[in-house]
Amino acid sequence: MMKKLLFTAAMALTAFSASAQNFQKGNYGYLYCHMSDRGQWTAYAISRDGYNYEDLIDGDPIMDPKVHARIEGGQRDAYICRSWDGKGYVMVTTDMNNSMTKALGKQSDWDNYGIDLLRSDDLIHWKSVSFDYRKGLQIFSDYWHEGVYRDWSTINRVWAPQIFWDPDYIWDNGDQGGYMIYYSMLNRQEEKYDRMYYSHADKTFTKLTQPRLLFDWGYATIDADINLLPDGYYHMLIKKEGGKPGIYTATSKHLTVGWGEPVDDDYVSFEGRKNCEGSSAFQLIGDKNWRVAYIQYSDHPKHYRICEADEHMRNFKNPVDIKGVSSPQHGSFMRITESEYNRLKSWSDKQKKKAKK
Repeated sequence: MMKKLLFTAAMALTAFSASAQNFQKGNYGYLYCHMSDRGQWTAYAISRDGYNYEDLIDGDPIMDPKVHARIEGGQRDAYICRSWDGKGYVMVTTDMNNSMTKALGKQSDWDNYGIDLLRSDDLIHWKSVSFDYRKGLQIFSDYWHEGVYRDWSTINRVWAPQIFWDPDYIWDNGDQGGYMIYYSMLNRQEEKYDRMYYSHADKTFTKLTQPRLLFDWGYATIDADINLLPDGYYHMLIKKEGGKPGIYTATSKHLTVGWGEPVDDDYVSFEGRKNCEGSSAFQLIGDKNWRVAYIQYSDHPKHYRICEADEHMRNFKNPVDIKGVSSPQHGSFMRITESEYNRLKSWSDKQKKKAKK
């Protein structure tokens, strides 16, 4: 009887761990979904081995950013994953366009006001909702709760959102499960530096709860990337702007609380004094170890790098440049099936033929 109970408990823990993670599928290739370094749009590239890629539609926009980024007409920092049930796809982007600084009266080229949530059934056709945080609590589904800012109209940055499926989130109406959207924000009138926040989006990917502080280490942090590892801990790659800058890892037993400060002696340090950000971790098919991609943006030209990490997301080593992508920038990676790979390739070929006519 005891053995049966232990087995049942182990199976329940395994099931929980499997569900507390973005839906994983695909044993044929990889999709690199990223901001193009040629402009403020989202681009695709596909690969069979995770290192050597082929631009789709020559790295041109996979969708019209003016349609889907309703605040500034620019999409940056694209993050893509499968929907919670594996039947579709969801994406988040930073709604930002550097060329709109004067028109929007922004204090800086690097300021922005919101994010875009997108959903698709086929990776090609997308529907979206834009959230302009300057409008305040009215844009959030739980607008009646107290907000983190006194004045939302003075917000300066809403940067680099990413997605993590949270099966334990409970909505006010009792529904369970939501997408944790985590990102950095800055409101210069009310805080001294960029801090990490999180919201939850519903299963339709059209509603968003108001931001809550994820952690505050006393200095600016941006570009977080969270994964659940077999050790039962959530591991976060994140760029530290304070202390000794670099891409570090932090861990927690829980998604929204308990994030201790980063490990000081194990980080992406082999680039020396070169500035790196926009990390994105993924596993090669059949490999328990990790690959960590990031943009080395202080170089001219820039280098988009992929390095190795062990199964514990530690011991970073062997950085190499991504191959075959004409203008790589901050983005994300998703394993894809053969049918998805062929569908995207066929779509790209058709689009390029149309462009030549």
